[in-house]
Amino acid sequence: MSGYHTIALGDALRRLARSPTLPATIRRVADNAESIQAELNRAVLDEVPQFSASMNPDILPESARHSAEHIAEILRLLRGGRLEEFEFVQEHARRRAEQRFPLEATLHAYRSGHKVLSRWLRESPSDAAEAADFAMDYTDAISTIFASTYSSHTLLLADVAGDLRAELLRLLLDGHDEADLRVARILRDAGFPDKRQYFCVALARSVDPAEMLNAARARRLAESVEKLLSETAIRRLIDVHANKVTMVFADARRESGWTAPRSSLAARVSETLALVGNAVLIGVSNDVPSTAHIPTAYKEATAALELAQVTERVVQFGEIPLHRLLLYFAGENFRRVLPNWTENFHGADDRANGALRDTLRAYSAADMNILQAAEALGVHPNTIYARFQRISDICGLQPRSFYDLSTLLIVSDSKRPAP
Repeated sequence: MSGYHTIALGDALRRLARSPTLPATIRRVADNAESIQAELNRAVLDEVPQFSASMNPDILPESARHSAEHIAEILRLLRGGRLEEFEFVQEHARRRAEQRFPLEATLHAYRSGHKVLSRWLRESPSDAAEAADFAMDYTDAISTIFASTYSSHTLLLADVAGDLRAELLRLLLDGHDEADLRVARILRDAGFPDKRQYFCVALARSVDPAEMLNAARARRLAESVEKLLSETAIRRLIDVHANKVTMVFADARRESGWTAPRSSLAARVSETLALVGNAVLIGVSNDVPSTAHIPTAYKEATAALELAQVTERVVQFGEIPLHRLLLYFAGENFRRVLPNWTENFHGADDRANGALRDTLRAYSAADMNILQAAEALGVHPNTIYARFQRISDICGLQPRSFYDLSTLLIVSDSKRPAP
Protein backbone atom coordinates (compact mmCIF):
# COMPACT_ATOMS: atom_id res chain seq x y z
CA MET A 1 0.00 0.00 0.00
CA SER A 2 1.51 3.35 -1.01
CA GLY A 3 0.59 6.91 -1.92
CA TYR A 4 0.71 10.30 -0.30
CA HIS A 5 -2.63 9.93 1.47
CA THR A 6 -1.83 6.57 3.05
CA ILE A 7 1.61 7.82 4.14
CA ALA A 8 -0.08 10.77 5.82
CA LEU A 9 -2.56 8.40 7.47
CA GLY A 10 0.32 6.30 8.83
CA ASP A 11 1.96 9.41 10.30
CA ALA A 12 -1.34 10.47 11.92
CA LEU A 13 -1.77 7.00 13.43
CA ARG A 14 1.70 7.09 14.95
CA ARG A 15 1.04 10.50 16.51
CA LEU A 16 -2.31 9.35 17.88
CA ALA A 17 -0.73 6.17 19.28
CA ARG A 18 1.43 8.31 21.60
CA SER A 19 -1.65 9.96 23.13
CA PRO A 20 -2.36 8.88 26.73
CA THR A 21 -6.09 9.06 26.07
CA LEU A 22 -6.02 6.55 23.18
CA PRO A 23 -7.35 3.63 25.29
CA ALA A 24 -10.32 5.74 26.34
CA THR A 25 -10.93 6.72 22.70
CA ILE A 26 -10.93 3.07 21.65
CA ARG A 27 -13.39 2.13 24.42
CA ARG A 28 -15.67 5.05 23.49
CA VAL A 29 -15.78 4.10 19.81
CA ALA A 30 -16.23 0.37 20.55
CA ASP A 31 -18.98 0.91 23.13
CA ASN A 32 -20.88 3.31 20.84
CA ALA A 33 -20.33 1.58 17.49
CA GLU A 34 -24.05 1.21 16.79
CA SER A 35 -24.74 4.87 17.68
CA ILE A 36 -21.87 6.04 15.49
CA GLN A 37 -23.15 3.93 12.59
CA ALA A 38 -26.65 5.36 13.03
CA GLU A 39 -25.22 8.91 12.98
CA LEU A 40 -23.21 8.15 9.86
CA ASN A 41 -26.32 6.83 8.11
CA ARG A 42 -28.39 9.86 9.11
CA ALA A 43 -25.67 12.26 7.97
CA VAL A 44 -25.54 10.61 4.56
CA LEU A 45 -29.31 10.73 4.10
CA ASP A 46 -29.52 14.35 5.32
CA GLU A 47 -26.63 15.71 3.24
CA VAL A 48 -26.43 13.54 0.10
CA PRO A 49 -29.80 13.54 -1.75
CA GLN A 50 -28.68 10.93 -4.31
CA PHE A 51 -29.04 8.18 -1.70
CA SER A 52 -32.70 8.96 -1.04
CA ALA A 53 -33.41 9.54 -4.74
CA SER A 54 -31.93 6.21 -5.86
CA MET A 55 -34.50 3.60 -6.88
CA ASN A 56 -31.97 0.80 -6.38
CA PRO A 57 -33.08 -1.17 -3.25
CA ASP A 58 -29.48 -2.25 -2.53
CA ILE A 59 -28.02 1.25 -2.16
CA LEU A 60 -29.10 2.09 1.42
CA PRO A 61 -28.47 -1.37 2.98
CA GLU A 62 -25.04 -1.55 1.38
CA SER A 63 -24.25 1.99 2.52
CA ALA A 64 -25.20 1.05 6.08
CA ARG A 65 -22.94 -2.03 5.99
CA HIS A 66 -20.14 0.11 4.61
CA SER A 67 -20.47 2.48 7.57
CA ALA A 68 -20.10 -0.47 9.94
CA GLU A 69 -17.02 -1.61 8.01
CA HIS A 70 -15.40 1.80 8.50
CA ILE A 71 -16.00 1.73 12.26
CA ALA A 72 -14.47 -1.76 12.47
CA GLU A 73 -11.47 -0.68 10.39
CA ILE A 74 -10.88 2.43 12.52
CA LEU A 75 -10.97 0.33 15.69
CA ARG A 76 -8.52 -2.14 14.17
CA LEU A 77 -6.10 0.67 13.27
CA LEU A 78 -6.42 2.35 16.68
CA ARG A 79 -5.63 -0.99 18.35
CA GLY A 80 -2.32 -1.15 16.49
CA GLY A 81 -3.32 -2.94 13.29
CA ARG A 82 -1.11 -2.28 10.29
CA LEU A 83 -2.28 -0.28 7.30
CA GLU A 84 -3.51 -2.63 4.57
CA GLU A 85 -5.12 -2.26 1.13
CA PHE A 86 -8.59 -1.15 2.27
CA GLU A 87 -10.03 -4.00 0.24
CA PHE A 88 -13.52 -3.34 1.63
CA VAL A 89 -13.35 0.21 0.19
CA GLN A 90 -12.19 -1.15 -3.18
CA GLU A 91 -14.98 -3.73 -3.21
CA HIS A 92 -17.52 -1.02 -2.36
CA ALA A 93 -16.16 1.12 -5.22
CA ARG A 94 -16.49 -1.75 -7.68
CA ARG A 95 -20.04 -2.37 -6.53
CA ARG A 96 -20.99 1.30 -6.88
CA ALA A 97 -19.47 1.40 -10.38
CA GLU A 98 -21.53 -1.63 -11.41
CA GLN A 99 -24.66 0.06 -10.02
CA ARG A 100 -23.83 3.25 -11.97
CA PHE A 101 -24.18 5.13 -8.68
CA PRO A 102 -22.57 8.61 -8.96
CA LEU A 103 -18.96 8.79 -7.82
CA GLU A 104 -19.39 12.25 -6.33
CA ALA A 105 -22.29 11.05 -4.17
CA THR A 106 -20.11 8.53 -2.34
CA LEU A 107 -17.26 11.01 -1.97
CA HIS A 108 -19.77 13.48 -0.51
CA ALA A 109 -20.92 10.73 1.89
CA TYR A 110 -17.33 10.24 3.04
CA ARG A 111 -17.01 13.97 3.71
CA SER A 112 -20.26 13.89 5.70
CA GLY A 113 -19.04 10.90 7.66
CA HIS A 114 -15.77 12.66 8.46
CA LYS A 115 -17.59 15.17 10.62
CA VAL A 116 -19.27 12.41 12.63
CA LEU A 117 -16.08 10.38 13.07
CA SER A 118 -14.03 13.43 14.01
CA ARG A 119 -16.49 14.37 16.76
CA TRP A 120 -16.45 10.87 18.32
CA LEU A 121 -12.65 10.63 18.19
CA ARG A 122 -12.02 14.01 19.85
CA GLU A 123 -13.12 13.68 23.46
CA SER A 124 -10.45 15.61 25.36
CA PRO A 125 -8.56 18.79 24.36
CA SER A 126 -5.23 17.05 24.85
CA ASP A 127 -5.63 14.75 21.85
CA ALA A 128 -8.01 16.87 19.75
CA ALA A 129 -5.39 17.81 17.15
CA GLU A 130 -4.12 14.24 16.70
CA ALA A 131 -7.65 12.82 16.48
CA ALA A 132 -8.71 15.49 13.97
CA ASP A 133 -5.63 14.77 11.84
CA PHE A 134 -6.36 11.04 11.90
CA ALA A 135 -10.02 11.56 10.94
CA MET A 136 -9.06 13.87 8.08
CA ASP A 137 -6.25 11.65 6.76
CA TYR A 138 -8.47 8.55 7.03
CA THR A 139 -11.18 10.27 4.98
CA ASP A 140 -8.63 11.46 2.39
CA ALA A 141 -7.16 7.95 2.06
CA ILE A 142 -10.48 6.12 1.60
CA SER A 143 -11.74 8.82 -0.80
CA THR A 144 -8.62 8.50 -2.96
CA ILE A 145 -8.77 4.69 -3.00
CA PHE A 146 -12.51 4.70 -3.72
CA ALA A 147 -12.22 7.22 -6.59
CA SER A 148 -9.28 5.37 -8.18
CA THR A 149 -10.96 1.96 -7.98
CA TYR A 150 -14.33 3.33 -9.14
CA SER A 151 -12.75 4.98 -12.20
CA SER A 152 -10.70 1.90 -13.11
CA HIS A 153 -13.69 -0.41 -12.75
CA THR A 154 -15.89 1.93 -14.76
CA LEU A 155 -13.37 1.79 -17.62
CA LEU A 156 -13.25 -1.98 -17.33
CA LEU A 157 -17.05 -2.20 -17.45
CA ALA A 158 -17.05 0.09 -20.49
CA ASP A 159 -14.51 -2.14 -22.25
CA VAL A 160 -16.54 -5.26 -21.46
CA ALA A 161 -19.75 -3.56 -22.63
CA GLY A 162 -17.94 -2.42 -25.76
CA ASP A 163 -16.76 -5.96 -26.47
CA LEU A 164 -20.27 -7.34 -26.00
CA ARG A 165 -21.71 -4.55 -28.17
CA ALA A 166 -19.18 -5.23 -30.92
CA GLU A 167 -19.85 -8.98 -30.77
CA LEU A 168 -23.62 -8.50 -30.96
CA LEU A 169 -23.27 -6.03 -33.84
CA ARG A 170 -21.03 -8.45 -35.72
CA LEU A 171 -23.57 -11.25 -35.29
CA LEU A 172 -26.41 -9.08 -36.56
CA LEU A 173 -24.49 -7.70 -39.56
CA ASP A 174 -23.24 -11.16 -40.52
CA GLY A 175 -26.81 -12.47 -40.54
CA HIS A 176 -26.18 -15.46 -38.27
CA ASP A 177 -29.04 -17.92 -38.16
CA GLU A 178 -30.76 -18.03 -34.78
CA ALA A 179 -30.79 -21.82 -35.06
CA ASP A 180 -27.25 -21.50 -33.67
CA LEU A 181 -27.99 -21.77 -29.93
CA ARG A 182 -25.06 -19.54 -28.92
CA VAL A 183 -26.17 -16.82 -31.30
CA ALA A 184 -29.79 -17.20 -30.19
CA ARG A 185 -28.79 -16.77 -26.54
CA ILE A 186 -26.80 -13.59 -27.21
CA LEU A 187 -29.58 -12.10 -29.31
CA ARG A 188 -32.23 -13.12 -26.80
CA ASP A 189 -30.34 -11.51 -23.92
CA ALA A 190 -30.18 -8.28 -25.94
CA GLY A 191 -33.90 -8.47 -26.79
CA PHE A 192 -33.48 -8.75 -30.56
CA PRO A 193 -35.11 -12.02 -31.69
CA ASP A 194 -38.65 -11.09 -30.60
CA LYS A 195 -40.88 -12.17 -33.50
CA ARG A 196 -43.11 -9.13 -33.01
CA GLN A 197 -40.26 -6.73 -33.80
CA TYR A 198 -39.05 -5.17 -37.00
CA PHE A 199 -35.69 -3.55 -37.67
CA CYS A 200 -33.73 -0.97 -39.62
CA VAL A 201 -30.08 0.03 -39.88
CA ALA A 202 -28.57 3.52 -39.98
CA LEU A 203 -25.00 4.62 -40.66
CA ALA A 204 -23.47 7.99 -39.80
CA ARG A 205 -20.15 9.68 -40.47
CA SER A 206 -18.68 13.15 -40.42
CA VAL A 207 -18.90 15.24 -43.58
CA ASP A 208 -15.11 14.97 -43.57
CA PRO A 209 -14.51 11.19 -43.57
CA ALA A 210 -10.95 11.65 -42.29
CA GLU A 211 -12.41 12.61 -38.90
CA MET A 212 -13.79 9.09 -38.52
CA LEU A 213 -10.23 7.73 -38.50
CA ASN A 214 -9.80 9.43 -35.14
CA ALA A 215 -11.18 6.87 -32.67
CA ALA A 216 -12.00 9.46 -30.00
CA ARG A 217 -13.95 11.65 -32.44
CA ALA A 218 -15.82 8.67 -33.85
CA ARG A 219 -16.74 7.60 -30.32
CA ARG A 220 -17.96 11.11 -29.47
CA LEU A 221 -20.25 11.02 -32.51
CA ALA A 222 -21.62 7.65 -31.37
CA GLU A 223 -22.22 9.04 -27.87
CA SER A 224 -24.01 12.12 -29.24
CA VAL A 225 -26.31 9.88 -31.31
CA GLU A 226 -26.97 7.70 -28.25
CA LYS A 227 -27.79 10.77 -26.16
CA LEU A 228 -30.18 12.04 -28.83
CA LEU A 229 -32.02 8.71 -28.87
CA SER A 230 -31.95 8.14 -25.11
CA GLU A 231 -35.48 9.47 -24.59
CA THR A 232 -37.06 7.26 -27.25
CA ALA A 233 -38.53 3.83 -26.61
CA ILE A 234 -36.86 2.36 -29.69
CA ARG A 235 -34.44 -0.47 -28.87
CA ARG A 236 -31.05 0.28 -30.37
CA LEU A 237 -27.51 -1.01 -30.68
CA ILE A 238 -24.96 1.70 -31.48
CA ASP A 239 -21.23 1.23 -32.00
CA VAL A 240 -18.37 2.38 -34.21
CA HIS A 241 -17.85 -0.18 -36.98
CA ALA A 242 -15.74 0.17 -40.14
CA ASN A 243 -15.12 3.87 -39.39
CA LYS A 244 -18.83 4.64 -39.24
CA VAL A 245 -21.32 4.95 -36.40
CA THR A 246 -23.45 1.87 -37.03
CA MET A 247 -26.94 1.69 -35.56
CA VAL A 248 -29.37 -1.22 -35.48
CA PHE A 249 -32.88 -0.29 -34.37
CA ALA A 250 -35.74 -2.54 -33.30
CA ASP A 251 -39.32 -1.86 -32.34
CA ALA A 252 -42.60 -3.71 -31.96
CA ARG A 253 -44.71 -3.91 -35.12
CA ARG A 254 -47.89 -3.33 -33.12
CA GLU A 255 -48.94 -3.11 -29.48
CA SER A 256 -51.11 -6.24 -29.80
CA GLY A 257 -52.95 -8.30 -32.36
CA TRP A 258 -55.88 -5.89 -32.14
CA THR A 259 -53.94 -2.69 -32.87
CA ALA A 260 -52.83 -1.25 -36.18
CA PRO A 261 -49.19 -1.67 -37.21
CA ARG A 262 -46.95 1.20 -36.20
CA SER A 263 -45.59 3.68 -38.71
CA SER A 264 -42.32 3.02 -40.49
CA LEU A 265 -39.45 2.56 -38.04
CA ALA A 266 -37.02 3.91 -40.64
CA ALA A 267 -39.10 7.08 -41.06
CA ARG A 268 -39.21 7.70 -37.29
CA VAL A 269 -35.49 7.05 -36.95
CA SER A 270 -34.71 9.38 -39.86
CA GLU A 271 -36.75 12.16 -38.31
CA THR A 272 -34.84 11.90 -35.04
CA LEU A 273 -31.41 11.52 -36.63
CA ALA A 274 -31.98 14.70 -38.64
CA LEU A 275 -31.29 16.53 -35.36
CA VAL A 276 -27.75 15.17 -34.98
CA GLY A 277 -25.96 18.15 -36.55
CA ASN A 278 -24.95 19.81 -39.79
CA ALA A 279 -21.51 18.17 -39.90
CA VAL A 280 -22.88 14.62 -40.06
CA LEU A 281 -24.14 12.55 -43.00
CA ILE A 282 -26.57 9.70 -42.33
CA GLY A 283 -28.00 6.83 -44.37
CA VAL A 284 -31.05 4.86 -43.21
CA SER A 285 -32.28 1.52 -44.57
CA ASN A 286 -35.81 0.36 -45.18
CA ASP A 287 -37.60 -1.60 -42.47
CA VAL A 288 -36.84 -5.33 -42.46
CA PRO A 289 -38.93 -8.05 -40.79
CA SER A 290 -36.29 -10.05 -38.89
CA THR A 291 -32.69 -10.18 -37.75
CA ALA A 292 -31.89 -12.42 -40.72
CA HIS A 293 -32.53 -9.44 -43.03
CA ILE A 294 -30.27 -7.02 -41.15
CA PRO A 295 -27.33 -7.60 -43.59
CA THR A 296 -29.62 -6.43 -46.41
CA ALA A 297 -30.61 -3.40 -44.35
CA TYR A 298 -26.91 -2.66 -43.77
CA LYS A 299 -26.29 -2.63 -47.54
CA GLU A 300 -29.24 -0.28 -48.02
CA ALA A 301 -27.96 2.07 -45.31
CA THR A 302 -24.52 2.02 -46.95
CA ALA A 303 -26.01 3.05 -50.29
CA ALA A 304 -28.09 5.78 -48.64
CA LEU A 305 -25.05 7.13 -46.81
CA GLU A 306 -23.01 7.29 -50.00
CA LEU A 307 -25.76 9.32 -51.64
CA ALA A 308 -26.03 11.74 -48.69
CA GLN A 309 -24.47 15.17 -49.05
CA VAL A 310 -24.37 18.48 -47.24
CA THR A 311 -27.61 19.65 -48.90
CA GLU A 312 -29.33 16.34 -48.08
CA ARG A 313 -27.73 15.10 -44.85
CA VAL A 314 -30.16 12.31 -43.97
CA VAL A 315 -31.08 9.94 -46.80
CA GLN A 316 -33.62 7.15 -46.35
CA PHE A 317 -33.13 4.30 -48.80
CA GLY A 318 -36.83 3.95 -49.51
CA GLU A 319 -37.06 7.60 -50.60
CA ILE A 320 -34.16 7.56 -53.08
CA PRO A 321 -35.50 8.09 -56.65
CA LEU A 322 -35.20 5.02 -58.83
CA HIS A 323 -32.90 6.62 -61.37
CA ARG A 324 -30.44 7.60 -58.60
CA LEU A 325 -30.41 4.02 -57.35
CA LEU A 326 -29.82 2.75 -60.89
CA LEU A 327 -26.89 5.11 -61.24
CA TYR A 328 -25.49 4.08 -57.87
CA PHE A 329 -25.70 0.33 -58.46
CA ALA A 330 -24.47 0.62 -62.06
CA GLY A 331 -21.30 2.16 -60.68
CA GLU A 332 -18.19 2.47 -62.82
CA ASN A 333 -19.60 0.48 -65.74
CA PHE A 334 -22.24 3.17 -66.25
CA ARG A 335 -19.83 6.09 -65.82
CA ARG A 336 -17.66 4.75 -68.62
CA VAL A 337 -20.49 5.26 -71.14
CA LEU A 338 -21.53 8.77 -70.09
CA PRO A 339 -21.45 11.45 -72.83
CA ASN A 340 -18.12 13.19 -73.38
CA TRP A 341 -19.61 16.53 -72.27
CA THR A 342 -20.43 15.19 -68.76
CA GLU A 343 -17.35 16.63 -67.04
CA ASN A 344 -17.89 20.03 -68.70
CA PHE A 345 -21.47 20.06 -67.42
CA HIS A 346 -20.45 19.16 -63.87
CA GLY A 347 -17.68 21.78 -63.93
CA ALA A 348 -20.08 24.52 -65.07
CA ASP A 349 -22.63 23.40 -62.47
CA ASP A 350 -19.99 23.57 -59.71
CA ARG A 351 -19.05 27.10 -60.72
CA ALA A 352 -22.77 28.01 -60.62
CA ASN A 353 -23.10 26.46 -57.11
CA GLY A 354 -25.40 23.73 -58.39
CA ALA A 355 -27.81 26.10 -60.14
CA LEU A 356 -27.88 24.14 -63.42
CA ARG A 357 -28.76 20.83 -61.76
CA ASP A 358 -31.29 22.50 -59.44
CA THR A 359 -32.96 24.13 -62.41
CA LEU A 360 -33.28 20.82 -64.29
CA ARG A 361 -34.78 19.16 -61.21
CA ALA A 362 -37.21 22.00 -60.52
CA TYR A 363 -38.33 22.04 -64.17
CA SER A 364 -38.88 18.26 -64.08
CA ALA A 365 -40.76 18.45 -60.75
CA ALA A 366 -43.00 21.17 -62.21
CA ASP A 367 -43.97 18.91 -65.12
CA MET A 368 -41.83 21.04 -67.50
CA ASN A 369 -43.66 24.25 -66.59
CA ILE A 370 -41.25 27.21 -66.77
CA LEU A 371 -43.35 29.52 -64.58
CA GLN A 372 -43.81 26.96 -61.81
CA ALA A 373 -40.11 26.04 -61.88
CA ALA A 374 -39.15 29.72 -61.58
CA GLU A 375 -41.52 30.15 -58.65
CA ALA A 376 -40.10 27.08 -56.92
CA LEU A 377 -36.55 28.40 -57.34
CA GLY A 378 -37.48 31.97 -56.47
CA VAL A 379 -36.10 33.39 -59.73
CA HIS A 380 -37.49 35.17 -62.81
CA PRO A 381 -38.58 32.92 -65.70
CA ASN A 382 -35.95 34.62 -67.87
CA THR A 383 -33.32 33.17 -65.52
CA ILE A 384 -34.61 29.69 -66.34
CA TYR A 385 -34.31 30.42 -70.08
CA ALA A 386 -30.79 31.75 -69.60
CA ARG A 387 -29.71 28.63 -67.71
CA PHE A 388 -31.28 26.40 -70.34
CA GLN A 389 -29.26 28.22 -72.99
CA ARG A 390 -26.10 27.73 -70.94
CA ILE A 391 -26.85 24.01 -70.66
CA SER A 392 -27.56 23.76 -74.39
CA ASP A 393 -24.25 25.51 -75.19
CA ILE A 394 -22.37 22.93 -73.11
CA CYS A 395 -24.24 19.76 -74.04
CA GLY A 396 -25.96 20.42 -77.37
CA LEU A 397 -29.25 19.26 -75.83
CA GLN A 398 -32.51 21.13 -75.30
CA PRO A 399 -33.81 20.88 -71.70
CA ARG A 400 -37.35 21.68 -72.90
CA SER A 401 -37.36 18.41 -74.88
CA PHE A 402 -38.59 15.44 -72.82
CA TYR A 403 -35.94 13.04 -74.11
CA ASP A 404 -33.10 15.55 -73.75
CA LEU A 405 -34.32 16.49 -70.26
CA SER A 406 -34.30 12.79 -69.25
CA THR A 407 -30.69 12.47 -70.42
CA LEU A 408 -29.67 15.66 -68.62
CA LEU A 409 -31.28 14.52 -65.37
CA ILE A 410 -29.44 11.21 -65.50
CA VAL A 411 -26.12 12.93 -66.17
CA SER A 412 -26.66 15.54 -63.48
CA ASP A 413 -27.23 12.75 -60.93
CA SER A 414 -24.24 10.74 -62.13
CA LYS A 415 -21.79 12.92 -60.22
CA ARG A 416 -20.30 11.23 -57.21
CA PRO A 417 -21.32 12.84 -53.93
CA ALA A 418 -18.53 14.75 -52.20
CA PRO A 419 -16.66 12.41 -49.80
